[in-house]
Amino acid sequence: MRKLNFNNVRLRNKMLVLYAVCVFAPLVLTNAIFYQVTTKNVKNQRMTDISLAVEQIKNEFRAKIDDALALSTVFYTDYNLNEILEEEYEAPADYIAAYDSYFRRILNSYTPAYNSVQNIKIYIDNPTMLHSGGIGDLTKEVKQSEWYRALEESGSAHPVFVRTAKEDAYEFKEVRDTFSIVRRMDYYTSSRNKYEKILKIELKSTSLQQVFKNLNLQGHIYLIDASGKVEYTTDPEVDWRKDSPDYRTLEFPSDAIQIEKTYQNVNYLEGWRIVATISEEEVLLEVRKSRKFIVYVTCINIVIPTLIILWITRSLNVRLIRILRHMKKVKNQHFDTIDHKEHVDEIGQLTSEFNRMTLQVKSLIDDVYVADIQKKSLELERRQAQLNALQSQINPHFLFNALETIRMRSLIKDETETAKIIHNMAKIFRTSLRWNKDRVTASEEMEFIVCFLEIQKYRFEDKLVYDLYMDPEAEGCIVPKMSFVPFVENASIHGIEPNKGGGRIEVRIERQGDELVFRVSDDGAGMDEEKVKRIYAYLESDEAIGERIGVQNVIYRLKLIYGDKFGFTIDSASGKGTTICLRIPVA
Repeated sequence: MRKLNFNNVRLRNKMLVLYAVCVFAPLVLTNAIFYQVTTKNVKNQRMTDISLAVEQIKNEFRAKIDDALALSTVFYTDYNLNEILEEEYEAPADYIAAYDSYFRRILNSYTPAYNSVQNIKIYIDNPTMLHSGGIGDLTKEVKQSEWYRALEESGSAHPVFVRTAKEDAYEFKEVRDTFSIVRRMDYYTSSRNKYEKILKIELKSTSLQQVFKNLNLQGHIYLIDASGKVEYTTDPEVDWRKDSPDYRTLEFPSDAIQIEKTYQNVNYLEGWRIVATISEEEVLLEVRKSRKFIVYVTCINIVIPTLIILWITRSLNVRLIRILRHMKKVKNQHFDTIDHKEHVDEIGQLTSEFNRMTLQVKSLIDDVYVADIQKKSLELERRQAQLNALQSQINPHFLFNALETIRMRSLIKDETETAKIIHNMAKIFRTSLRWNKDRVTASEEMEFIVCFLEIQKYRFEDKLVYDLYMDPEAEGCIVPKMSFVPFVENASIHGIEPNKGGGRIEVRIERQGDELVFRVSDDGAGMDEEKVKRIYAYLESDEAIGERIGVQNVIYRLKLIYGDKFGFTIDSASGKGTTICLRIPVA
């Protein structure tokens, strides 16, 4: 197994590895664990709070019922009240006197004491009593009511808790929106129970609604009886007042959380339960709050150490790279010292020692080798002077003088055409060799083109026909010297010359707005697609052309001068001629 080695790793990368392994990864891992533990605890705490809220609703609801149940026990065991109810009255006035003497008093004294009680009524089949003021007639219709049948079905002396309609509404109305405690008043012996007496204590609806609207519980509450029917709910989608839907048939969101509390060992609520349904989003709301806090803390714990480490790392890395860069310069004989402030750490001392060493090496080279180099330079200059002297013997002026002699001789012999061609050739040579003037006007460039075409006309005679056009507005525009002539040369040599029947060349120089447009067209041999692509490739190449001339030379020069501001297009096909268009900005 290959041994792990950091000696070949760059210092910057070593610092990054050190930061990632020893700082970033532990911070992320620690905060991730902290986040998981915190969110779990917050969620558990929230679920506990919700469970306690449901338990509180359960206990408060039972307390309201217990108040009514305690009041029913008072009436159930009241001997005097039982005597009044069992008495047979000869006249209504006798009943009213008994009612006013006792029953009215206990109604007025107990009802205000129990704020959860809305109404108290005793149903009795005693025909000698008046059915008003808390006394109702136990008729056949009453015995057909649901609360009476529930009492019959219980078959015990214990009170029954049942949902009923309000007493002040129509008795058998479909809307049953309150609860009542119902029990038989048969506490005393059968000899004192000539009549059937039913006590019905109605609970206050607003008091019960206040219990179920717990502000700590953002969800829906369902009160479900022993058979699974919904007797009350805060869910507006469930119409519990007119019906008792089965809880199992209700549909809940997929993320709903249900918390259930069941009444046990309570005979009048045996099997009843309170169920709360809460959206998981509500439970996770506190979790998300804690998550934001953890994310902020994590970012602070990561960003601040990262900035400090980057600051310290940069102090080391930048200075070491600067020393390395200057050492490479020394290798290439550039003895530059490092500009730096005096630092007392190891890198500062290394920088100072490098500067001292560089100055010593430079001084040594100056002292030992400069004299020898100067001696050799003098020798090279002497030899160069000798070479220049030899070259001066073949001065370009010799060529021009020779051409001028031939031209004059041709004129003496009346060979005017030959003389004209020699004059044009000398003019082109003289212009091309005078590189101290590298810019000319467009009209001067057209003169070079005319000279070249006249030479070609002398060569091809009637095989070459040309047409020239110079826009008057373009005559004074400045262009690089000899930038158009090579394209005319290509049109003549590569376009017209291969055709046995000759051909035609058209040259146009025009000004279009801020651009000078040069266009040369021929009806010669043309170029295939591969050659056109090769010429276009000159536009993309940054290769120095050295001594190469021609089209590639022109394109390279125009790129150096104009950059991407000049345009170059080719329209050509084999056997169909060629059109080349140059666009350069007007200076």
